[in-house]
Amino acid sequence: MNEIAERPSTEPASPHLPCSIERLGRIVTPALVIYADVVEENIRTTLRLLNGDPSRWRPHLKTAKLIFTMKKLIKYGVNQCKCATTLELKVALEAGFDDVLLAFPVSGAGALRVAEIAASHPKRSISVLVENADNLAMWQPTGVNIFVDINSGMNRTGIEQSRINEIVQLVQNIHSQGLHFKGLHYYEGHLGDLSLRERMKAAEECYGQLVKIALAIQHRGYHIPEVVTSGTPAFPCALSYTEFKNSGFLHRMSPGTLVYCDARSLRQLPEEFDYKPAAFVLSTIVSRPSAGRVTCDAGSKAVSTDLGDPTCEVVGRPELTPAHPSEEHLPLLIDAGSPAPSLGETLYLLPRHICPTLNNFDHAFVVSGGDLVLLESVTARGHESVLIKN
Repeated sequence: MNEIAERPSTEPASPHLPCSIERLGRIVTPALVIYADVVEENIRTTLRLLNGDPSRWRPHLKTAKLIFTMKKLIKYGVNQCKCATTLELKVALEAGFDDVLLAFPVSGAGALRVAEIAASHPKRSISVLVENADNLAMWQPTGVNIFVDINSGMNRTGIEQSRINEIVQLVQNIHSQGLHFKGLHYYEGHLGDLSLRERMKAAEECYGQLVKIALAIQHRGYHIPEVVTSGTPAFPCALSYTEFKNSGFLHRMSPGTLVYCDARSLRQLPEEFDYKPAAFVLSTIVSRPSAGRVTCDAGSKAVSTDLGDPTCEVVGRPELTPAHPSEEHLPLLIDAGSPAPSLGETLYLLPRHICPTLNNFDHAFVVSGGDLVLLESVTARGHESVLIKN
């Protein structure tokens, strides 16, 4: 792998404010604010890192969520994506993606719903994951494509990567049952907590095993159309793994958080990549309950708590440290000697994890050119409520 400079772990994410907060002072908080110009800049940055080739990016839409943002990706030629829910699948097709991978194992009514959606979009490529031969019967004769899901060591889904013979046999079963084998899916998300240097080393070992699997499949005479790897934390690792380039398959990466970025991803990615935060939670100081402490209105029902405390950073206010939130309240500790914010003061919060944070909001205020221009639905939040009739 090529060396990539690591951002020091102690260095703050240093997000900037795309426009002055006063412009948004009449919005009732907590509110989700997305900066369209920064979204496009982040998309262009990703394509630059991919040498201008949009076919190498299959972004995960669990982050994008808005049709507005999905259409930005399509505008730049990114016509393939992956998602995790049937609602995201449905919205991705409505947005105009030609090729969608549902990268989540489904069965029962969930599989029937995917087949319904596929039947209503016969000219689009819709794919699913399988991890054993028992999963295959449900996809006949739906026209749905099949990716084999490989467990990279995350131990969440997929066939363990050491079981190469079973993986090859599953590919053979897919072909023998007349289904369309689309490729391999490999998500190494468990590497995200490592330092960049450690992540690069661990990823190289993972990718070496993945290439062994691919060679075994190809040795049996089966073509591998595509291999999908790498969310945001492993994106720099996959970019610099040169063996993918002459492997006989199309290698795609699937970082999704890059479109907005958050406090965690800005620390995980090399500084020279030059990503910027595009999505914030706008919040208001509602109380000053004691010395050295204020409270704003962005508790766990606004900013996701899945990564623990602190849930976010207060942009431009390093003297304020978020404490543990309750449902509607987020206490902020004030550094000794620093002035306390005023009641009614508005703050920008940069979440540590933007993906589930978006899922807390029905709508997003969109800013472009420094002006508030749109109120957009967070179209793919939540899940479908569907009763399969037949």
